[in-house]
Amino acid sequence: MATTPRKVLITGVSKGLGRALALELANRGHTIIGCSRNQTQLDSLQLELAKLSSTNHFLFNLDVRSNTKVEEFARAIVEKEFVPNIIVNNAALINRNGKIWEVDAQEFDNVIDTNVKGIANVMRHFIPLMISKKQGVIINMSSISGRTAHALCSPYCASKWAVEGLSKATAKDVPEGMAIVSLDPGIIYTDMLVSFVGDIALQYQSPQHWASKAATMILNLTPLDNGASLTVEDPGTFPNSE
Repeated sequence: MATTPRKVLITGVSKGLGRALALELANRGHTIIGCSRNQTQLDSLQLELAKLSSTNHFLFNLDVRSNTKVEEFARAIVEKEFVPNIIVNNAALINRNGKIWEVDAQEFDNVIDTNVKGIANVMRHFIPLMISKKQGVIINMSSISGRTAHALCSPYCASKWAVEGLSKATAKDVPEGMAIVSLDPGIIYTDMLVSFVGDIALQYQSPQHWASKAATMILNLTPLDNGASLTVEDPGTFPNSE
């Protein structure tokens, strides 16, 4: 089904779910505004996007942990008249497997700063732009680890539980016409999953397969979804859920 072309901002766009989603949405005729810390991967993504459509996509080298850099990013978006209709806060890290007393303090900080503060930074600077347009949908990527608990990744679990709370609380602050939701993408074969479960990751769906489902779901979100905790269809399960 054809939909009105949207401007979609995706953080962590250069690999994994972010990259797959960007390519899927671009293939459907939507404009991608993306950011990532990896310039080489951004350059290759730009080439792939150019092959899919003649649309002028905008990719930006950015660390969402920096509030100042996100503020500069928002200004650049306004100058280019690229204020997004949809934001997918996808940028995230997972800690190396280990008990909390085995996880280095800096590694813990990196997970929280990216997964929680990164989302807060984006919302801080982009929600006012959306309010001025009287519309906007923000999808904050959560996880099954934000709704249950898993051993050896307490920093990551803590960050994703925080995403759930941050999303629900912010949803109460935005005006009518907007929506803030958390989204559990399900279990997908990515570098992060390999880091957590090893070779078992190979049995799960590819980012490309996931993106075809997720793109449709994201494009169909409306203000009526504000505050919801959602899950992409057929998310998969771990062999041992304990």
